[in-house]
Amino acid sequence: MFRPKLPDVPTLPTASVVPQQTHVPVPSAGRSLTPYAGAVAAVVVVGVVLTALLAAVAITAISVAIAAVVLRSLVNGANRR
Repeated sequence: MFRPKLPDVPTLPTASVVPQQTHVPVPSAGRSLTPYAGAVAAVVVVGVVLTALLAAVAITAISVAIAAVVLRSLVNGANRR
């Protein structure tokens, strides 16, 4: 009485079916193409940040050197007068 009634299992055709078109697999949108994409992205981001920091330090050093040369010439010019 309480047991579910299962449908009859359909019989499969016995004739062989030949596909007319070749199927080209399409990569799924949910999976990344490489398993290391996250690691590669992290390395690229760290490289960009370190390069930007190095450029900032270099620009600061050049600015300090130019300021030192200008101050030195001003002090030497004031001492000669």
